[in-house]
Amino acid sequence: MTDNNTGGKCPVMHGSSTAHAQDNTNWWPESLNLDILHQHDRKTNPMGEDFDYREEVKKLDYEALEKDMHELMTSSQDWWPADWGHYGGLMIRLAWHAAGTYRLADGRGGGGTGNQRFAPLNSWPDNGNLDKARRLLWPLKKKYGNKVSWGDLFILAGNIAYESMGFKTFGFSYGREDIWHPEKDIYWGAEKEWLAPSDSRYENIDKPDTMENPLAAVQMGLIYVNPEGVNGQSDPIKSGDQVLETFARMAMDAEETAALTAGGHTVGKTHGNGDAEALGPEPEGADVHEQGLGWHNPNMGGKAANAITSGIEGAWTTNPTQFDMGYFELLFGYEWELKKSPAGANQWEPIDIKEEHKPVDATDPSKRHNPIMTDADMAMKMHPTFRPICEKFMKDPEYFKDCFARAWFKLTHRDMGPKSRYIGPDVPAEDLIWQDPIPQGETNYIEEVVKEKIEEAGLSLNELVCTAWDSARTYRGSDMRGGANGARIRLAPQKDWEGNEPDRLAKVLKVYEKISADTGASIADVIVLGGNLGIEKAAKAAGYDVHVPFLKGRGDATDEMTDAESFEPLEPLADGFRNWQKKDYVVKPEEMLLDRAQLMGLTAPEMTVLIGGMRVLGTNHGGTKHGVFTDRVGQLTNDFFVNLTDMANRWEPTGKNSYNIVDRKSGNAKFTATRVDLVLGSNSILRSYAEVYAQDDNQEKFIKDFVAAWTKVMNNDRFDVKK
Repeated sequence: MTDNNTGGKCPVMHGSSTAHAQDNTNWWPESLNLDILHQHDRKTNPMGEDFDYREEVKKLDYEALEKDMHELMTSSQDWWPADWGHYGGLMIRLAWHAAGTYRLADGRGGGGTGNQRFAPLNSWPDNGNLDKARRLLWPLKKKYGNKVSWGDLFILAGNIAYESMGFKTFGFSYGREDIWHPEKDIYWGAEKEWLAPSDSRYENIDKPDTMENPLAAVQMGLIYVNPEGVNGQSDPIKSGDQVLETFARMAMDAEETAALTAGGHTVGKTHGNGDAEALGPEPEGADVHEQGLGWHNPNMGGKAANAITSGIEGAWTTNPTQFDMGYFELLFGYEWELKKSPAGANQWEPIDIKEEHKPVDATDPSKRHNPIMTDADMAMKMHPTFRPICEKFMKDPEYFKDCFARAWFKLTHRDMGPKSRYIGPDVPAEDLIWQDPIPQGETNYIEEVVKEKIEEAGLSLNELVCTAWDSARTYRGSDMRGGANGARIRLAPQKDWEGNEPDRLAKVLKVYEKISADTGASIADVIVLGGNLGIEKAAKAAGYDVHVPFLKGRGDATDEMTDAESFEPLEPLADGFRNWQKKDYVVKPEEMLLDRAQLMGLTAPEMTVLIGGMRVLGTNHGGTKHGVFTDRVGQLTNDFFVNLTDMANRWEPTGKNSYNIVDRKSGNAKFTATRVDLVLGSNSILRSYAEVYAQDDNQEKFIKDFVAAWTKVMNNDRFDVKK
């Protein structure tokens, strides 16, 4: 009998899991999560497999879009009125907060994917009311459609905002390709609440360099630092220390940091004129009728002056819609005292400021208010590192403008990769060292001649394959840095990295340098050809003739083209593909393997086949035998997978990251292994791939797939050619 009281309100689910809290894997929170290798699947992308944004954007009418963007800046909308009738400050903040999540440690974050459309970024407290900026841009996205990405629009909006307010930017590149789902690979921190105190991110909060890596922001939900001070307690010197560390982790030096702070706060205002507690939930937590907008302000009253975002209230300068030297004039021209905003936030206000130096109200030009400074702003005046830089800027305004223009360009383009990826009419001609410039390599040499000379040199299979792998494995798809192109494995700091076995590397490079000189091929090309030759020889030894595809034209970078310090974060601390860790870490070896595989752009099957192939080739770091499940080392066979899945074997722990594979009948140890080896048989998803490659009918498939994955790694950074 039907209970009419429960009709339409069935308390159980209808077969599918539709909320994050219902994830089936929550039963095993310690299990290896392969999702970071499967994100951005084509099924999430509505554009289809044949769509190529980087080709489509070349058809864009750049001039028309930028003209429309200029008009948008001063076209105030009733549903979200602009401060002083100009959206410049809002759009600069949009671009800044899109780009400002970049961190040098792992290259993740940044504005290159349009990811601010999705949670968590669309709902971070520090991104309050940027949902309005994105909706203001929607008519332009709708009009220009597939020819411009959200990622490009966000950054372009910041550039045009500055141009609209009288500042000449350094340049702009199109080419950012949108994603269609939040990234799963980016670690934003372990906190379970927004704006939790900073202490958990530091070993010692008084020592900013003890912040947990790879994090750069000081609190969950912030882009940089807390504008009210460390943990909301005002202390400009401590704030300055945090600003220095945070921006350094985002690839900025002290001068760039000061320029960005001053240039960013020369225009626009903060918002805290009211009761912050009255705001509605953030976009991701708002009800469906809000249609993706959040932070509903019931007290807005259609007035820009009533907006609440950070809680701090006021403009930094007298003329906040003009780019001028007003930031320095007020900061250094007055004494400042700590006060509270209408929303109760800490902010600094000037003492005895002249009436004409006060900015007018954002809505009513007949009213004037005190300008404000944050704790980070006061650090520009009080911190011993920043004050002399700012004094230099004040003495030479043109120098300041140039520094800011370059720093803004770096901030908004740091994650786009080399200059060969830049698109559009405003790409700067100048080569910048942070773009990792590489000269064009020669292509008019004979590939087979180079391979013959490598063969004649008598290098071992291990030397051939490992040198190529170590050169290419530095690639990070997160910011398109590293890789084999440029042959920076010859240069500091890479030539001395422990993971690159410097003695072996020096020996091989000496041989390759002579071959390069004799043939005209770059050392970078010789390195990759050497690895390819090793793979071909190993396949032939296994009974298969294969040709590993090769792209000519890599160049050789020089020390002068290399910012050695910025390459230090690319050093591998572990390489599961060569069964090596620099030392023991809290993070499990298999988790470090996934991180490396994701940065290299590998899928889970590609990662699996590469490990199996590298093991039987005998390419372990230092020549260790862990995971070398074969008695035919040097032949490209599927023996690794055959023995891993053979139930005639059992597996015994022998140490923290050490195992024996033992014959069940005799009890004799046959092989040794690490967690990285055994996870391919223990994780249910990875085992399914391992079983494919262990099948009797898939030896040829194994070789084919290995060669394809190897070639992908070697060519990851070949942006100069269409692959």
